Amino acid sequence: MASFFASKTALLPKLFLALCLLQMASATRRLAELVQDQSPPMKYHNGPLLSGKISINLIWYGRFKPSQRTIVSDFVTSLSSDPSLAQAPPSVSQWWKTVDKYYHLSSSKRHAPSLRLSLGRQVLDESYSLGKSLTSKHLVELASRGEQRNAINVVLTSSDVAVEGFCMSRCGSHDSAVGSVKVKGRSSRFAYIWVGNSETQCPGQCAWPFHQPLYGPQSPPLVAPNGDVGVDGMVINLAGLLAGTATNPFSNGYYQGEAGASLEAASACTGIYGNGAYPGYAGNLLVEEATGASYNAHGVNGRKYLVPALYDPSTSSCSTLV
Repeated sequence: MASFFASKTALLPKLFLALCLLQMASATRRLAELVQDQSPPMKYHNGPLLSGKISINLIWYGRFKPSQRTIVSDFVTSLSSDPSLAQAPPSVSQWWKTVDKYYHLSSSKRHAPSLRLSLGRQVLDESYSLGKSLTSKHLVELASRGEQRNAINVVLTSSDVAVEGFCMSRCGSHDSAVGSVKVKGRSSRFAYIWVGNSETQCPGQCAWPFHQPLYGPQSPPLVAPNGDVGVDGMVINLAGLLAGTATNPFSNGYYQGEAGASLEAASACTGIYGNGAYPGYAGNLLVEEATGASYNAHGVNGRKYLVPALYDPSTSSCSTLV
């Protein structure tokens, strides 16, 4: 009898430990579910999306080298899924397919099921016609120089141009404005993007991970895939803003949170470029053996680019190419 009592006594701590572990596991699951529930969904607010054939017009303000303009124009061309534009996997066109998922989710009589992008006109203003210190109104004026129907007009400012809010609160932006072209007698809005070259003004804020960050963990910068910290950084910002423009062109499309302080397809995944990313670390990326440059997407003409993760509405998570 004594031995039976002793064995029961010895089992009690083990039973207690097992119960504690069971409760901890249950609490962990409840906490994980709670955290997951608190993550805001990428909600569709029933506004129109850009659809059909859309040309991307580039308005170059300030002085850019021809090689810099080619880096960006090749990236825009790489967004096309045209099979004649050969791109090795993982590719920029493959990355853009995540944006297509938003169109399938919102498909209705009002919306075409997909968006087809192509490189449009390029406008050069190397004389700084509006000066070297631009306001938001100046950006609209510059964007108006591109086509205003079936287009996204992209204003790119050179490294010696100061723009309202640049480096303080933004590296670029997208918005819409009332155009001068009327459709069926009514004024319509056109979508536009602005991106600044941060090479000399704030590379630690707008060209990371190709420059050490201004704040946070200090890790060595990555080698830019096209050898231009400023312009390779512009491509990252342009890519994210194009995704935001396509899925939320008029501030009533897809976004998380409240209007005016929302997160979009790319901004919901800030700082993530590859699997395993965490603050200060861009993730596991591909590395060019000859140059040591980091990238995650192939483009046309043998180009390599780094593109940001996009929020995948089908999985409710940030999706990366690598």
